[in-house]
Amino acid sequence: MEIFVYKKDAKAVEEGFSVEDLRSLLADKTNVVWVDLRGETAEQAEQAKHILLNIFGFHHLTVEDCVETRNQPKIEAFPEYFYFIVHGIKPGETNPANFATKELDGYLGENFVVTFHVERFKSIKAVKQQIRSSTFICQRGAAYLLHQILDQIVDMYMPIVDDFDNAISVLEDRVFQMKKGNNAILEEIMDLRRSVARLRRISARQLDVLYRVSHGEFPQIPENILPFFRDVHDHLLRISDLAENYRELVGGLFDIHFSVVANRTNDVMKTLAVLSSIILPLSLIAGIYGMNFDNMPELKSRNGYYLTLGVMVLVTIGLLIYFWQRGWIFQRDDVNPEEKLDAPMDDWV
Repeated sequence: MEIFVYKKDAKAVEEGFSVEDLRSLLADKTNVVWVDLRGETAEQAEQAKHILLNIFGFHHLTVEDCVETRNQPKIEAFPEYFYFIVHGIKPGETNPANFATKELDGYLGENFVVTFHVERFKSIKAVKQQIRSSTFICQRGAAYLLHQILDQIVDMYMPIVDDFDNAISVLEDRVFQMKKGNNAILEEIMDLRRSVARLRRISARQLDVLYRVSHGEFPQIPENILPFFRDVHDHLLRISDLAENYRELVGGLFDIHFSVVANRTNDVMKTLAVLSSIILPLSLIAGIYGMNFDNMPELKSRNGYYLTLGVMVLVTIGLLIYFWQRGWIFQRDDVNPEEKLDAPMDDWV
């Protein structure tokens, strides 16, 4: 547990207080008190539960939700405070797109902020460093302090969003470059789709919490602080919109993957069809002259074998020329991709 206290007109935020000091610190409404609780062990969770129930007097149902994990984002209003649950995010160790979520529970009152979390938050650490170096945040009140915490949590989403952007671009290049169906790439696309769907689901659920906080529903947030919460809501809304766009892009990767596989299959089938079309007349000629009849033209001819081979070669060349003129084989792009990129923009319209 860490307790930070800003006293009116103080030049620095004080810390190092104990549980016994909390009642007197909270009684002075000019103080801004931030109590950060961690429940990494069962003993710490029980201690936090004792503080929340007996020192602050929070509703026991919210305290039970607070010390438990894996709850959905939500917010509940009470006369003297409100209780909220939001989720932070952390990238995976090997693949940043395989992120994990971290739950943050908290309370906001007239002159206090209480946070509880099991895992460590970079965002909370960053806010602690800010208030240790400057009193500006605490001078603006407990609501503005909560805004800084939520703002830092939402900002931590952006690196994950950038990782999704890079992962989609890399997969697009690999899909276009693959020469045959690749199940490994297909599995990566499915994993990426699941991760994007998780990001969309998490951000969408927290949008409701931030919307309610930022639109004047709770008296604990002064009117002049509401625009800052609306700014946080807008940032999360942008992240949610990007996640929705990424979900569509990943869905498009499936179509591209199957289209590339189908094109490769069509090329193979076209090659086999051309070979079959060439071999068919040759087989017909060979079949006719391979019959064991005595009275057959040219059967006793001295040069019949060579004439037959010549006819077969001419038939093969003729069919290849015919298929080429029809555009079935030996196709190439009429425009070089590099030349197309160098073409004037008017030619693109």
